[in-house]
Formats: sequence, structure tokens, C-alpha cells
Amino acid sequence: MDLAPEELQFLSIPDIVRESISIPKRSPKTFYLITLTLIFPLSFAILAHSLFTHPLIAQLQSPFQDPSQTSHEWTLLLVIQFCYLIFLFAFSLLSTAALVFTVASLYTSKAVSFSSTISAIPKVFKRLFITFLWVTLLMFIYNFAFVLSLVLLVIAVDTDNSFLFFFSMIVILLLFLVVHVYITALWHLASVVSVLEPVYGFAAMKKSYELLKGRVKYAAVLVSGYLIICGVISGVFSVVVVHGGDVYGVFSRIVVGGFLVGVLVIVNLVGLLVQSVFYYVCKSYHHQGIDKTALHDHLGGYLGEYVPLKSSIQMENLDV
Repeated sequence: MDLAPEELQFLSIPDIVRESISIPKRSPKTFYLITLTLIFPLSFAILAHSLFTHPLIAQLQSPFQDPSQTSHEWTLLLVIQFCYLIFLFAFSLLSTAALVFTVASLYTSKAVSFSSTISAIPKVFKRLFITFLWVTLLMFIYNFAFVLSLVLLVIAVDTDNSFLFFFSMIVILLLFLVVHVYITALWHLASVVSVLEPVYGFAAMKKSYELLKGRVKYAAVLVSGYLIICGVISGVFSVVVVHGGDVYGVFSRIVVGGFLVGVLVIVNLVGLLVQSVFYYVCKSYHHQGIDKTALHDHLGGYLGEYVPLKSSIQMENLDV
């Protein structure tokens, strides 16, 4: 990001994506190792876990299923899903911590290396984890409200009037889809705030909410684009690799599966980079200056370096 801080606010969505894609060129080895050790396992797990769960689900749904094996297969399915969610959660936060820290280091002209990034992750991870717990609570409330709305709809609307019922269902789905996109944007921005500012948890979400003002449309387009691309990749993987055994050969499924994993790796890498760049765009839009020296010291604190007293107020809003 070679632009002046006050110029970042004028970046369009294509500019943000283009700026994000150019960042790895400044430290190719570091981003290559981060991608190989963190983002690749995450992307592979997202797609490949269905290869293990699909056969179990198919057996459980089979009318010829042996009742004596049902309990064992349910247990195995739940164990796989539990391990998958833990792995997904851990590598998602680790990837976020690594990318946000590395991009910020480049932004402040701090020396960048894979070893320094890995060294900073333990302290960064704790802050991200607390923020994630608050987001999880918000998502639980959101999902509860969604289910409750559907139940109330079934009770309140005359189901004999199929048009009214269908129309009401579409309205509720659209409203909650909008809320879901907004919460996702709030979470991603709060994750960056948790790393770069002396706040995390609920305070980071509050700061993220303030930063999103005036840039909600940008956030909605970026998040929706990311979710749609991931959905398409997962859909093609499911059709060709997971369920395509009767249509496609083993070699074709391996090639397509490998290609889709590679595409998802790139999408996740760019998505995390966009997440960081968008934070700086929002800060610039609200005329909140970033003291690069103080941010440099703040990042050094994750590495056990001496942190001057001024870094405790490093990210206070500055009128530009």
C-alpha cells in the first residue's frame, strides 16, 4: 500500500482487490509459507471433509442400513464433524492472525519474515479468540431469531394461502441474508481491529461497527462476492468429486478436486488480504490517522520487543 493514508478512502472495490493482490509481491517467501502452512490446510479441509462425511450420511439414510451399526456410524460422523469444526476454527483464526500481522508489518515498514509472523501468532490468537466468542454469541442470537421468525410465520400465516406463505418466507430469508452478510463483515473487520488496536472482544466489534458506517455497501459487495465464489467452488466440488463417481472417472475427479482446492486457496488468500486493506480504507474514510511508528511498536509487542508507553494510545482517532 504505497498510497498516502488520506488517499485510501477513494479506492473503489476493484482498486481494493487490485491493491490486495499486489501485497504478496513485497514479501513473496513469507506469503508463500503462510499460504502453504495455514491457508492450504484450511482450504483443503473445507472441501475434503465432505469426502469423509458423505459415505456415512449415505449409509445412515439407506433403507438397508443395519440397525446395529447405526449408533457406531452416528458417533463416527459426530466425531468427524467435531474435529472438522475445531480444525476449521483454529486454522481460520491462525490464517487471519498471520495475514493481518504481516500486512501491518509491511504497512509500517517493519521487517517481515515467516518466523516473526509465527512468533506473533500466540499473542494475537488470544485476542482473536475472544472476539470470535462475541461474534459466536451474536450469530447464536441471529440464528435463534431466524428460527423463531420461521415458527411464528408458520403459526401466523394461513398455510392454505400458498402465495402469502411463500412471499412471507422469501421476505424473511432476504432480511436474514442481509443481516448475515452484515455480521460477517462486522466479524472480519473486528478481527483486524483486534490485532492492530488495543481493543478486542466486544470493544473490537463496537469499533468495527463504527468503521463500517459509510462503507457498508462496499463491505456487502466484498463479503457477498466472497461467499458466492466459495459457494460455487463447493457446489462444483460436491457435484463432480463427492457425488460424481458414476459419471466421472477417478483421474478426472482428482484433477478437478486439486484444481478447486487451488482456486479456493487463492480466494481465501485474497479474501484475507482484502480484509486487511479494507480496514485501512475505512480508517481513511473516517479521517482516523494511523501513527505508523506507534503501530510499529504495537506489532513489536507481539514479538516481545520493548513497547513505549505511547503505544497504549497508538490507535486513538486523529483528525487529519
